[in-house]
Amino acid sequence: MSDNSVLIISVKETFSVHGMESKLAEIGYEATYVPTDIEALTARENGCKLLVYYMDEKSPIDPRFIVYLKDLCVEKDKSLILVGRKEEYETVLRTMPQNCITEWFERPLDMNRFLEAVKQQFDNRMAMAMRKTILIVDDDVTYMQMIREWLKDTYTVVMVNSGMKAIQWLTTNKADLVLLDYEMPVVNGPTIFEMLKSDTDSDVVPVMFLTGQSSQSSVLTAMKLRPVDYLLKKITRNELRDKLQLYFARQKANG
Repeated sequence: MSDNSVLIISVKETFSVHGMESKLAEIGYEATYVPTDIEALTARENGCKLLVYYMDEKSPIDPRFIVYLKDLCVEKDKSLILVGRKEEYETVLRTMPQNCITEWFERPLDMNRFLEAVKQQFDNRMAMAMRKTILIVDDDVTYMQMIREWLKDTYTVVMVNSGMKAIQWLTTNKADLVLLDYEMPVVNGPTIFEMLKSDTDSDVVPVMFLTGQSSQSSVLTAMKLRPVDYLLKKITRNELRDKLQLYFARQKANG
């Protein structure tokens, strides 16, 4: 799959579906038809970031297929555009959260608006690809969500609630910075830090510790491990954003 590929999913490759393929090809996108079959979609989805589901009023919507689409959007960061009647759209919403759906177009399809939405989606992804990625590792999900809200407009933010999940994520993904909770149960921050630094794939990933401990001894103990910084969890939104901005500015200046 190329970077500008689109999968158009429908029960059948109807005249309308073929028209969408042709129009997308005219403006430079690689559009491919896939039937509403989990195995068929599994075989084709790798590398494609935009899915278009054209719902056919003559065929019932399979809830299992909608669950699979939802999982692709959540777990593999795919965007989804729906095309169909309002009733069909509402049927999908019974199984899929609305935030998984990039846009919905009612039939008959306004082709110009649809093409503009596809272009906008790829432009947005290109802009997102240029962002720095920050991985937050903390067993306190509420705290992570707060930090994500503070940073999501500027950075791509990924959250995991254990050190082992962080290591697993880093085996197949790249982070520009890890914000690592110092005090975690089972496997604590220093242990995860040492594991990251001993792994050839993740030893260059910069780490900032997050902790609620502000005593001098705690700070000295953490800094002996040589993280790039040590942040107290009571840090404010503006202080955190300033810290990160300064860090990445220095990184850029140092090449």
